[in-house]
Amino acid sequence: MAKIFVRERNRVGKGEGLPRFAIVGVHGSDLKFFQLHVRKSELDAIAQAVGAEVVMLPRGTGKDVGDGSGGGKRERRSGRRRKAEDA
Repeated sequence: MAKIFVRERNRVGKGEGLPRFAIVGVHGSDLKFFQLHVRKSELDAIAQAVGAEVVMLPRGTGKDVGDGSGGGKRERRSGRRRKAEDA
């Protein structure tokens, strides 16, 4: 059986009118998503149509936020600027 792995988005709450779920990955199907943020009803309809199971991933605790371990886009971008200024 195919599986669709999703997690709840951090900055979107219930009743805000925005899609609450982010698709993380798909296993066991050649299903391709063109929209990565979906509503629960849309997610359930897709899963039912392709015969997939929806797997909810747990959210992080937030204890590692701000320790610099993420290495995201901002971190890389600011690192490049510092190197350019030092050179």
